[in-house]
Amino acid sequence: MVMKLKSLNGRWRALCLLPLLLAGYSSFSAAADPTAPAREVIRPVMSCAKLADVSLTDIGGEGSRITTAKEITVNGAPACEVDGNLHPEIGFQVILPVSSWQQRYMQIGCGGLCGNIQLQIGAAAGCTPLNTHGFVLAATDMGHSMKEGDFGKDPQKRVDFAYRSQHLTAEVSKKLITTFYGRAPAYSYFNGCSDGGREALMEAQRFPHDFNGIIAGAAAMNFQSQNAVYHAWQALSNTGPDGKPVLLAARLPLIHNAVLKQCDALDGQTDGLIADPQSCHFDTSVLACKTDPATPQVSCLSTAELTALNRLYAGPVDPKTGKKLIVGGPMPGSELAWEGVFVPEKSSDPIFSQMIALSSLKYMNYEKNPPADFTLKDVKFTEAAFDELRKMHPLYDATNPDLTAFKAAGGKLIIWHGWADQHISPLNSVAYHQAVGNVMGAASRDQFERLYLLPGVHHCSGGEGPSLVDFLTPMMNWVEKGTAPDNITTYQAAKEQKTSFGQPLPERGKKPATEIRLEKIPADAASRPVFPYPDYAVYSGKGDVNSAASYVRKPLATQPAAYHWLGEDFYKPFTFMN
Repeated sequence: MVMKLKSLNGRWRALCLLPLLLAGYSSFSAAADPTAPAREVIRPVMSCAKLADVSLTDIGGEGSRITTAKEITVNGAPACEVDGNLHPEIGFQVILPVSSWQQRYMQIGCGGLCGNIQLQIGAAAGCTPLNTHGFVLAATDMGHSMKEGDFGKDPQKRVDFAYRSQHLTAEVSKKLITTFYGRAPAYSYFNGCSDGGREALMEAQRFPHDFNGIIAGAAAMNFQSQNAVYHAWQALSNTGPDGKPVLLAARLPLIHNAVLKQCDALDGQTDGLIADPQSCHFDTSVLACKTDPATPQVSCLSTAELTALNRLYAGPVDPKTGKKLIVGGPMPGSELAWEGVFVPEKSSDPIFSQMIALSSLKYMNYEKNPPADFTLKDVKFTEAAFDELRKMHPLYDATNPDLTAFKAAGGKLIIWHGWADQHISPLNSVAYHQAVGNVMGAASRDQFERLYLLPGVHHCSGGEGPSLVDFLTPMMNWVEKGTAPDNITTYQAAKEQKTSFGQPLPERGKKPATEIRLEKIPADAASRPVFPYPDYAVYSGKGDVNSAASYVRKPLATQPAAYHWLGEDFYKPFTFMN
């Protein structure tokens, strides 16, 4: 269940300077500016109801229109809620503050295959301008309903999902802002996770002038291989000959604890987190049952279970060439997050990997959809099968590393990913960061882009590691003041805190957005800094382990120069399909 959180009005906490440094480690650099630039509040020049008369045909074509424009209260503050549709079926919603707009606009991405308007915000915990209603906010359903699982049968809806919906929503929102307040937004931002992260990168790549600052979390940028290959493989790898799951969730703590025993201390601290998982080479054989290996036992895995586990970590390869079909699989330390994704709690429970892979393969991934009776058993993990997925790569994938136009427009980009992400391997984000540097030069890339990797953090939120973070305030300082972010503080979420940011939600419909769930930092939350890749935070050996001030930066021990797989060329400049 998603817990509704009240708006946080407190200030971002300042960090202390580290008094003593470990020899051989870089000094603890100044934290990102904790205070967002102040901006004048602008009030509307017309009534909310008048926005219903704004024409949208110049943006979305004939049939595009505002459906409702009405005054509501959002998190206790007055606002104007505008709902509308862009031809053919792109739904959008814009929330315009009545008495507190600070000349900023933020568009929120959606997760899964979308189909729902999700004004759920993450990666902005404690951001004061956001919590004081200073942003106009908007979101789109990406051109279809969640009930419309086969929307990919319609070529136009494929395009609307791939890129058109977010771009047009940006144009509509800016038009409404200019009309309502009598001036355009001074700065525009995009914030998304999961498919919302793909949408974020797609905006930077296809429409470099839409947003000044873009925050892309756990991006499903490799849409074709992510859904058609990764999730299909994970689902099938944990399915036995009898059609039943091999590993159940009750086995995950056993596996996770074995991983920690081997790799937890590699970063110099035994804390239940693996901060450099690429340096962890987990030997799964320690989990094998020595007596009666065919039978699962409380403290060890059966042969079938161990085989499934190895396949889940390894990912698919072409049986003839041995070439990998994905950038990477789940990292060591992510095991507790596998429940419900590709490891069910009970044998009869559905798993996300099967559902997302099947719906994507049947209606999205191929030029021509497969027969109606297509199942995951029909998937072939070969180079020839992968080449069929290449055909739609220029439409869906947001992996083009040539961001020259975005940089020239003054755009800034923050990419972030949890090291323990169960849905999308963080190696996708590392590979993209490297690709941008390869194409544009590392020095040029570092002028406008940052990559942050969060230890122990699951997909978009949650996990054993500190998952509450504000990337929005550092982004505003970068865009509006020219202050590039360096280390940023992350905080441990309370056990009861849940977030729907980047997650697919049940059908919501067109209900008033009376509450937008904002992330709250608990008063006594443990904190830890996160540094731009390839650096990470390590305990200095002195001070409170739960305080960010007790950590220093150090380069990751393992920094592969490249990730070799069949889609490696996806990370080279290409011409998009329209």
